[in-house]
Amino acid sequence: MNIALIFAGGTGKRMHSGGVPKQFLELYGKPIIIYTLEKFENHDDIDSIVISCLESYIPRMEKLCKKFHITKVAAIVPGGATGQESIANGLHRAAELYPVDSLILVHDGVRPLVDMDTITRNIECAQQNGNAVTVTPATETVIAGSHDGCVGEILERSTCEMAKAPQTFVLGDLLGAHEKASAEDKKDFIDSASLMRYYGAELHTVQGSTENIKITTPVDYYIFKAIITAKESSNAFGL
Repeated sequence: MNIALIFAGGTGKRMHSGGVPKQFLELYGKPIIIYTLEKFENHDDIDSIVISCLESYIPRMEKLCKKFHITKVAAIVPGGATGQESIANGLHRAAELYPVDSLILVHDGVRPLVDMDTITRNIECAQQNGNAVTVTPATETVIAGSHDGCVGEILERSTCEMAKAPQTFVLGDLLGAHEKASAEDKKDFIDSASLMRYYGAELHTVQGSTENIKITTPVDYYIFKAIITAKESSNAFGL
């Protein structure tokens, strides 16, 4: 069983979108979250989808899934105050519905440009190694340990990678790590990979596309729009 856990609990404070959460911003009449869900809906190896969503937007999410024929959604659960909490809520619901040896692909609702091949390679890597973390090469200089306005250590760029999504784990493993974090009152993990690494997991990487951006700011939205527009134009002209 391969389950996609799409977490979309953020309020989008950096987007300045007039109060509309960024995942519900529309492009060409379709919300960003639907672009994301369609990638997993249309992937043959994804059996089910669980969405962790802002609680006040759950009715809207249900209507959107019906409107855009997202049929694999098994549950929509309330998100939390952080991404970590939103993921944990989705994991608990997934564990109620499916065997704990299922694979769960954790993905941001605002990463709508993930490609089918990245999803496939996540599943294949996790089947073989127990987990998979999508990464892309670092394309700019990475600095560590800056303080007081001074540059810290400059890392060798060729040795650095950027963690993206999806991040894929055995459901029981990731749920267990979240339960440990909750018991220890550790709430500041930035993603599933950092949480699993903290609790001793050896993580395995899958190379992803640089297009697989997270839409956090207005600039990200316009990049997303440009990529979608270019792809639509190419399809229209058979390029």
